[in-house]
Amino acid sequence: MRSTQRLALAASWLVFALQGALAAEAPAPSPAPLSPEQVLSRRQLADLRPNPGGERVAFTVTEPPSGERARRHVWMLDVKTHAVRQFTNSAKSEWSPRWSPDGGALAFLSDRGERTELWRLPADGGEAVRVADLKSAVQGFAWSPDGKRIAVLAPEPKPEAEEKREKEKDDARVVDRDERPTCLWLVDAESGKARQLTTPPWSIDEIQWAPQGDRLYVSATDRPAVDQWTERLYAVDAATGKLDPVATPKGPWDRLRVSPDGRSLAYLGSRVDGPLPHDLYLQPLAPPGPARNLTAAGLDRGIEDFAFRDDSHLLALAGIGFGSRLYAVNLEGTPKAPRIEPQPEPPSPPRSFALLPGGALVFTAERTAEPAEIWFALPGRAPEKVTHLNESAAALPVIRPEILRYPSFDGREIEGSLLKPASWAEGRRLPLVVLVHGGPTGRWCDCFESWGQLLAARGFLVFYPNPRGSTGYGQAFIESNRADWGGGDFKDVMAGVDLLVKRGLADPGRLGVGGWSYGGYMSAWAITQTPRFKAAVVGAGLADLASEFGTEDGSAYDEWFYGLPYEHPERFQKSSPITHVKNAHTPALILQGENDVTDPVGQSQQLYHALKRYGVPAELVLYPREGHGLREEKHLLDRLNRIVAWYEKYLK
Repeated sequence: MRSTQRLALAASWLVFALQGALAAEAPAPSPAPLSPEQVLSRRQLADLRPNPGGERVAFTVTEPPSGERARRHVWMLDVKTHAVRQFTNSAKSEWSPRWSPDGGALAFLSDRGERTELWRLPADGGEAVRVADLKSAVQGFAWSPDGKRIAVLAPEPKPEAEEKREKEKDDARVVDRDERPTCLWLVDAESGKARQLTTPPWSIDEIQWAPQGDRLYVSATDRPAVDQWTERLYAVDAATGKLDPVATPKGPWDRLRVSPDGRSLAYLGSRVDGPLPHDLYLQPLAPPGPARNLTAAGLDRGIEDFAFRDDSHLLALAGIGFGSRLYAVNLEGTPKAPRIEPQPEPPSPPRSFALLPGGALVFTAERTAEPAEIWFALPGRAPEKVTHLNESAAALPVIRPEILRYPSFDGREIEGSLLKPASWAEGRRLPLVVLVHGGPTGRWCDCFESWGQLLAARGFLVFYPNPRGSTGYGQAFIESNRADWGGGDFKDVMAGVDLLVKRGLADPGRLGVGGWSYGGYMSAWAITQTPRFKAAVVGAGLADLASEFGTEDGSAYDEWFYGLPYEHPERFQKSSPITHVKNAHTPALILQGENDVTDPVGQSQQLYHALKRYGVPAELVLYPREGHGLREEKHLLDRLNRIVAWYEKYLK
């Protein structure tokens, strides 16, 4: 009996040993690479709004896209306990939470009805009620200082005759004449009764109440049909609606903020005349005087957000290369140069912030491998992460970027970042995809980017350059590609490619390029300038700068760079990919939203037909109902799958 047991035991150990040996010889199954569904799983946190007492903070959470589009909801953070809860729960979306001055109610915008409307909830929760029915989509609002009125931005409702014609398909319209500019309304917070303060042709963009509640400061123009930067700063009498001019800032400007005492207001403005708001300005109101540029001399980095701490101190968030940082701006410094002091750097770069009574700071922060969460900091103490809304996304296998700095063709230093696949080994050259950001007044930052992460997970090197024209490096750097798209900026990109080839990282025979908007333009430009790229993805790009100018919304931006095509056609022609398209040989995947009015669909169609005419492999994919950025879940997934498949087909 015992001999039999020993024999059976020995046999069983032999079986286990053989199984172990076989398991050791067989390679472990590779984990599935990051999927498109996974890269869309991050929640976006934004619009931090503390209540007047500072006990709670309302904010918005954009959920991952599910079904038709991603939905936004208002959430609530308890400052003392750090507990968070979802505050609104409709089947649609809610955004722009704003507290009443007494903290007893929270108003917000929602599309839960037929159109975007203004709703209100008690601060302790309950049933939301619609504040007013203006018969048109609400675009913005602001509580009056006494909480009895709400200033609302909305166009005039359509006349009944026009609605009747639309229903009967007799809906021809005269461009400009039949457009309805945004008007300013005053709504009684209790009864919902609305009174119209401004009428066409005036179009109102931003609104801020004076602390006394007798007037509002607005960004407005009486020439909305002219595609130029004609907005000026006005004071609107809350009783009569009379507009009194205050100032005429140069170029584009936005983000009005009135000081607590009402004696000045601040805004983000353009240093000369464009191309985007870059510096923080202070406009005196009592007494009036010229605006002061607070940051050009002492900081010279693009200001992304700011807030008044008190009447003489502001806190500003600036984009610095691939990161961002908060700065204290002390207006008690010399008139020409206020004191600007960098604040302690938190563990992750801040992306938005708000100030609480008593000096506490609440902010969102994120990095490429650390999804957005909310942080809280008391004066003099280290910040503490107080939400964990992205824990599942934080567990995904994400590649951290490596920052590179290199000289371009003229010696100017350019910054970029590189994703190396986890499988990369020293001495092994890999296929490289260069991704160019939108803009050109944009930048890559230390944030999650889905195209690159999917490609890095599949064995590609991914390079993110910030060429001249990018933000985060000062006004002169932004201006350095004026009337020179495809010139120095393209050479900056190629200098980075050459660096990676020289270092033995990138395979020179397997180079790809891609991007969206200006990044799509640069991809189209690249394949008409060099045969080095073997695959390209052109997303919502530009092919013909002159025809783009005549068909887009927002041509004032392009005018800053190139002037008018009717006066300087040669400038537009030399920088247009279509001018040089006969030189293209690179297979190109062209992606475009059919309803895009920023870079209209004709740009992609023009490039596609030209490439096909010259026998270049090309595919054009159009996404119905989509604008400049895709929003529907199936379209987002389709785009990512196509991008990965295109590069794998031509670079592996």
